[in-house]
Amino acid sequence: MTNRFLHLLATRPWLLADGATGSNLFDMGLTSGDAPELWNLAHPERIGALHRSFIEAGADIILTNSFGGTRYRLKLHQAQDQVTELNQAAARIARQEADASGREVVVAGSMGPTGEILEPIGPLSAAAAQAAFAEQAQALAAGGADVLWIETMSSKEEIEAAIAGARSAGLPIVSTMSFDTNGRTMMSLTPAELAAIHREQGLAASGSNCGVGPSEMVASIVNLSTGGDPSMVFVAKANCGIPQYVNGAIHYNGTPELMAVYAGLALDAGARIIGGCCGTTAHHLKVMRDALTHHVPGPKPDAALIEARLGALSMGAKAQLSGHMDRASGAAVGATLRRSSRRRENHESDQSSTPK
Repeated sequence: MTNRFLHLLATRPWLLADGATGSNLFDMGLTSGDAPELWNLAHPERIGALHRSFIEAGADIILTNSFGGTRYRLKLHQAQDQVTELNQAAARIARQEADASGREVVVAGSMGPTGEILEPIGPLSAAAAQAAFAEQAQALAAGGADVLWIETMSSKEEIEAAIAGARSAGLPIVSTMSFDTNGRTMMSLTPAELAAIHREQGLAASGSNCGVGPSEMVASIVNLSTGGDPSMVFVAKANCGIPQYVNGAIHYNGTPELMAVYAGLALDAGARIIGGCCGTTAHHLKVMRDALTHHVPGPKPDAALIEARLGALSMGAKAQLSGHMDRASGAAVGATLRRSSRRRENHESDQSSTPK
C-alpha cells in the first residue's frame, strides 16, 4: 500500500501543515502545567475539534496531540505507564478526523524531546532514549499515523536516538529542530548540520519548527537548503510572531497577514511543507493556505528581504546566510544558552507536558 504522506509529496508541489496544539488547547480550557496528552482520554472531542478546525482551514498534515508522549515527559504527570494508551489515542483521534474530511489528509505522529540531557553531557543513555522513542513511535503507528514527526530537537545525540527509535515502527520519518539561539539550536547545531543528518539518515523530510519568529524561520530554511540538495524535502513551521505576556497570559503577536508573508517566503526559501507552531490558529492557517495557493514565485530570500518583510534577524542567522559558519557575533554562548532555555520552557508550556 502506498504511504499517504509519500504519495502527497510525490504529487503536490507543497503541503500545508497545521498550527499550534498547546496554545489553542489553552483557549479550550487546558490549564498551564497540565499535560495536553491526557486530554486524548479525558477530552477526545476537544482534540478532535482542534484537528477538524485545521483541516477545514486547509491543512494537508495534522500533528497528533503527543508532543510530550515519551515515558520521560509523561512521568512528570505520573502517566509513564500510559505511553501506549495515550499515543494510540492521539493518533486514533487524528485519524478519525482526517478520514472524515473527504480528502487526503496526513496524520503525523508528533514526537518531542524527552526533556532529559543525553550522554555524554547528561545522564540519559542513547539506548534508553531510543527505547523510549520506539515505544512512542510504535503506539502512534498502531493508532493510525502515516508518518512519524520528530520535532523541536536541539542535540545531535537526541535526534539520532529519536530517529533510531522511530525506525522500529516502519513509517517515513520527518525531523525538525528549533534554531532559536543565534541561528543555531540551543546545543549549537546549525541548519547545515541538520541537512547532513537528513542525508545520512535518509529522512523523508527535515526542517525547523518553533524558534523565535518567522524571520529566523525563513533564514533557517535558506541555510538548510543551501546545505542540502534539490532532492531533499524541507519543513518550515514557525511560531506566530513573538510571545508577549499580556494580562497574565502569553500571546503571540503575529497577524494573519504576517503569517501569509512568511508562508510565501518560506516557499521561496525552499520549504515544501509549511505550517505554524506556537500561537498559530486555524484562522492564521486559512490565510496561509490562500497565500500559498496564489503565490507568485520569487527569488530565494536574502537577509535584506527577510528583514524588510518579516523583521530583524539574529547576527548568527545573517552570518550563515553570508556563508560564514563560525559562531558568529552576538551574545556570549553562555548567555545565549540561558535565554534559549527560557524560550524552550515557554514553547513547551505551549506544546505539551508543560505545553506547545
